[in-house]
Amino acid sequence: MTEFPAWLTANVPAPARHPGLAVAMLGSAQSFARGGFALTSPAFRNGDELDPSFTACEEDSVAPPLEWSAPTPDTQELVLVVEDASSAGSEPACHWLVWGLAGQRGKLLEGEVPPRTGKNAFGNSEWLLPDPPEGETRHYLFQLFATDLPLVLMPGAGRAELLASLQGTITACAVLHATFTGGGEDAGWEDDDFDETATMTRE
Repeated sequence: MTEFPAWLTANVPAPARHPGLAVAMLGSAQSFARGGFALTSPAFRNGDELDPSFTACEEDSVAPPLEWSAPTPDTQELVLVVEDASSAGSEPACHWLVWGLAGQRGKLLEGEVPPRTGKNAFGNSEWLLPDPPEGETRHYLFQLFATDLPLVLMPGAGRAELLASLQGTITACAVLHATFTGGGEDAGWEDDDFDETATMTRE
C-alpha cells in the first residue's frame, strides 16, 4: 500500500491517514489550502464528532451542512468527496461524491440535494449515513477539490471514474475531519460489506 503523503500529515490526524484517500492521491503541497481555500461546517468543528442527526443513529438523518471559502480564480468547478478514512483495505469507503458545484465561495445546506452526485460505497447516490459498530470510532474526511476544467461525468458515476477525471486538474484542495462512535444494537456496517459492494459495483 502506498504511504500517506508527508505534506498532508500536519492536516490529518494519525487515525485518519489512509493512503487511499482522494486528497492523498490527487492533492499536493502546492494545491493544499492554496490561496486560503478552506472547508468548514456550521454544525461541527474540525476534529469534532458528528451529531447523530447526520448518522444512521437517528431517523430522517441527512448530510451535514458545509461551507467553503473562495477558491483560486481559475477554478471552473468544485468537487466534494467524503470518505471513511479508518476503513480497512486499499480504498476508503466512499460516503458521498458531489460535483457540479460552482467554482466560487459557497455552501451546501443541511440535507440539501447537490447538483450532481455519484455512487457511494453502497452503490447509491445519497449521503451514506455513518454507522460504525458499537463502541468503534470512525474517522470521516470531507475533501473539497477545485478544478480548472469542468467535469464531464454522468450522474451516478463511481469513485474510480470521478478520481480518474480529476487527474491533472486540481488547482486547490481542502479537508475537514470528523469522527463518529457507533452505538446501539443495530449499528455496524463491516468493512467486508463495503468491499463486497464495491466489487459488485465494479462488476
